[in-house]
Amino acid sequence: MRNLRTILPLCLAVTSVATASAQSRLLLTSQRDHTFRVFDPVTLEQLSATVESDDAGHEVMATPDGKTAYVPIYGNAGVGRAGTDGDHIDIYDVATGKLTGTIKFPHGVRPHRPIWNATNGTFLVSAELDKAAAIIDPKTGKIIGEVPTGAEQSHMITLLPGGKKLYSANVHPGSVSVMDVPNRKVIKVIPISDNTQRLSCSNDGAYIFTADQTTPDLVVIDTKTDTIKKRVKLPAVGYGSTPTPDGKYVLVAMANQDNVAVVDLKTLEVTKTIPSITGLNEIVVSPDSKWAYASSPKMNSLAKIDLVKGVTVKTVAAGKYPDGMWLTK
Repeated sequence: MRNLRTILPLCLAVTSVATASAQSRLLLTSQRDHTFRVFDPVTLEQLSATVESDDAGHEVMATPDGKTAYVPIYGNAGVGRAGTDGDHIDIYDVATGKLTGTIKFPHGVRPHRPIWNATNGTFLVSAELDKAAAIIDPKTGKIIGEVPTGAEQSHMITLLPGGKKLYSANVHPGSVSVMDVPNRKVIKVIPISDNTQRLSCSNDGAYIFTADQTTPDLVVIDTKTDTIKKRVKLPAVGYGSTPTPDGKYVLVAMANQDNVAVVDLKTLEVTKTIPSITGLNEIVVSPDSKWAYASSPKMNSLAKIDLVKGVTVKTVAAGKYPDGMWLTK
């Protein structure tokens, strides 16, 4: 893959801008109105809504200081479907919601999930059509390498602590790829089912979680052996998942049920479900493990969940088909 062009300065009109403080912000992309949104996670007030540069961004990531957001522009279709092939990443100022630049790929790759590599200050983003994860230096806006996934439709990626081992969920191949980042090679491809969706990593790096789309199982992969340790039975087919920062649980959004499943990481069993709204896709958790936020493309809504009381406390409109989220610290 060739280097990126220099980051280009851009500006678009921003709507509904409110004064932002230095506190945490909840970032969200709504696919079908091509909009990057910023919310106050305490009140769920929308602080800004900016039309993206072109087509739809599905995922979002903020810099560690919470000041800058990156939104890979995937295209106008779903995984494996005909449509446009996104070839760039939008860059936003979180405080104002303004689009400040664009990182341009040399060709369409349908970039999707971005993740930071804290060990060296770079980030990776899944480059689905290249069957790879691109490594990007945010200081120069250049691709400095890529890690092959060895599979089609590598949609979501996650990185183990230490930055050396990368995993991708390969949707319709129904597998998870294991990759060596420093040596930029595939270690192993783990079969899951005919269709798997999204993945997350436990805080200690011991487990990778991915949701089987053919049966209500959360598949747990042991990262020492890169084999399936367990299939956790869920109340319904899972979708996005995330561990709580306290290391006690992993939360699983279930797209066809109005509940969030809570899996105990000691027993690897569902201990309870928390009522919420129907059609949840993605879920993020506050640093104190007290609050979760979940997006529902089906309901065009964003939900705030009290994890201590086990209730959904607020739901707000979040554009058309809200999906990817990121909570700044």
